[in-house]
Amino acid sequence: MKILVTGGAGFIGSNYVRWVFANTDDEVTVYDALTYAGNLSTLKDVDDSPRYRFVKGNICDPGTLEEAMAGHDAVVHFAAESHVDRSIAGPDDFVNTNCFGTNVVMDTARRLEIPRVVHIGTDEVYGSVEEGSSKETDPLEPRSPYSASKAGSDLIALSYHHTHGLPVTVTRCTNNFGPYQYPEKAIPLFTTNLLDGKPIPLYGDGLNERDWIHVDDHCAGVHLVLEQGAHGEIYNIGAGNETPNRVLVDKILALLGVGEEMVTYVEDRLGHDRRYSVDIAKVSALGWRRQRTLDEALEQTVAWYRDNRWWWEPLKNAGS
Repeated sequence: MKILVTGGAGFIGSNYVRWVFANTDDEVTVYDALTYAGNLSTLKDVDDSPRYRFVKGNICDPGTLEEAMAGHDAVVHFAAESHVDRSIAGPDDFVNTNCFGTNVVMDTARRLEIPRVVHIGTDEVYGSVEEGSSKETDPLEPRSPYSASKAGSDLIALSYHHTHGLPVTVTRCTNNFGPYQYPEKAIPLFTTNLLDGKPIPLYGDGLNERDWIHVDDHCAGVHLVLEQGAHGEIYNIGAGNETPNRVLVDKILALLGVGEEMVTYVEDRLGHDRRYSVDIAKVSALGWRRQRTLDEALEQTVAWYRDNRWWWEPLKNAGS
């Protein structure tokens, strides 16, 4: 199978490329605009593979995208603006990339008659979940410009199935972590700050809960949905690791052998969702199971950032 991966130079997309190469014989074309969160150093370990090809391009550019997509058996659409804080400060890029860009991807896949398309969503579209777990049929209640633009992109993707019969499925995953995650996100930010002897900024009272999943477990779920998911359906992917941010911070402090003095509480994020949790019965019925506990995956991830300053230090310095 020949797979086009949009946003494949970003965090989850690049890990998906690595997962595909490690677990299948498939070929991959990465299509990426190389914005601040996507860079070729993230794919350095696969760029000599005969099964890998890179095309620089923006998903909002129909001509370039169509040329890159032609001849593929599947599209896995990761490309998105994805940082909540940035969406609060400047929402325009989020609406343009996530909504308009997704429309271009789906329309191009329709015209080229791509046999399989997976659109990568987020559990944040369900909004704050006070109790229980969100099912795929639950109402969407996004509460930030980021999650609202992702909810819009989900609906755009699904509309192409209902209107045109495009064979698209949607996944909605919980918070990912692992290697090659841009250091503005929580776990790499906390880890790299501590490695540099700097404090951890913790929002509000630190009791906001997230379900943390290692990126490889997410990628395995995405590929399973690509191969076996029903067209026009949505599949939640989560690890059942719902953890208050304060507890997560304590785990990272312990792994790096530092104490409470390295935690600085900061003003809470505007509209900060209190808790996320998803029901994973549908993807579990396909045979998906998480392979890592939170503690072992977190230990592996912290070790990766300790051992790979070459990758994150230039990015962090450029963004400071």
